[in-house]
Amino acid sequence: MIIHLKRNISPRAKKSIFRKLAGVGAQIHYSPGTDERILAVIGPTEALLSLGLEKSAGVARVVPLETSFKLANRQFRPENAEITVGPLRFGGKKIQVMAGPCSVENREDTLSLARILRAAGATVLRGGAFKPRTSPYSFQGLGEEGLAILAEAREETGLLVVTEVMDTRDVDLVCRYADLVQVGARNVQNFALLKEVGRAKKPVFLKRGMMTNVKEYLMSAEYVMSAGNYDVILCERGIRSFETATRNTMDLCAVPLIHNWSHLPIVVDPSHGTGDWRWVGPMAMAGVAAGADGLMIEVHPEPDRAFSDGDQSLLPDRFEALMKDLKKIAAVLGRTL
Repeated sequence: MIIHLKRNISPRAKKSIFRKLAGVGAQIHYSPGTDERILAVIGPTEALLSLGLEKSAGVARVVPLETSFKLANRQFRPENAEITVGPLRFGGKKIQVMAGPCSVENREDTLSLARILRAAGATVLRGGAFKPRTSPYSFQGLGEEGLAILAEAREETGLLVVTEVMDTRDVDLVCRYADLVQVGARNVQNFALLKEVGRAKKPVFLKRGMMTNVKEYLMSAEYVMSAGNYDVILCERGIRSFETATRNTMDLCAVPLIHNWSHLPIVVDPSHGTGDWRWVGPMAMAGVAAGADGLMIEVHPEPDRAFSDGDQSLLPDRFEALMKDLKKIAAVLGRTL
């Protein structure tokens, strides 16, 4: 349930409420950034209702929540969350652009590409050091060597770094190098990993699973948040459907839907959403028009030679041209890029 406390609640009344909640083993989460104090209380429904908290001194109102996601729910935090990652904010007027290769392949290409991306207006460098691949014989990433290359690119260009963690044993390692820890589509319901990154207190970039509906997706965010980490950025990257002409089906409906149900910011990944560089630009622009708080775009200097996902990677000059078009669309919507 959601409990709205009165602004002038006395310390005595507040202590009484918390004592009652503790008596039924409830978890209490404060909603950040609200004028009116809002609590999300998680515990046995019948026991909570039996407390009669709506009649307690200092309580403005009690709102039962039937939905399974409590902390990601807009009723817990009515205004849009703005997630701070270093100097950047996700969820405000500025649309953050993450760009880079699918995989970190070598130092020279990564640093060279990072300079180009920065000059074009990107704010975050993406690149996989640990790669979840369908085949165990495909390139699996450079591991810590790749993380070190990303960190060097950040030092030189000022771009922040987002990269994926696949294993609970690697969370601490990835957190030492990354500004944003990505949980990929294949791990969206790896609950042990979600709880681990929740405990790590590093901003989390959570991708939607290819077979995950929106409610299930928000429940995955709930796992991270229930572990104490409210800094979650969502990412729509396409879902699997009957269509075979594209790699995935880009579910842009998820953007306004999630904004309606949740306070969390959402990024659109048109590269994985389409699987073909020709459709990345149109879907990136559509994502901005739909209200996305950011974009994740794969860029490679030589897509034909990419170790992974070359078909969906833009050449640097095409990325530069796309950024110019995106800025025009953002301006129409009263936003910046």
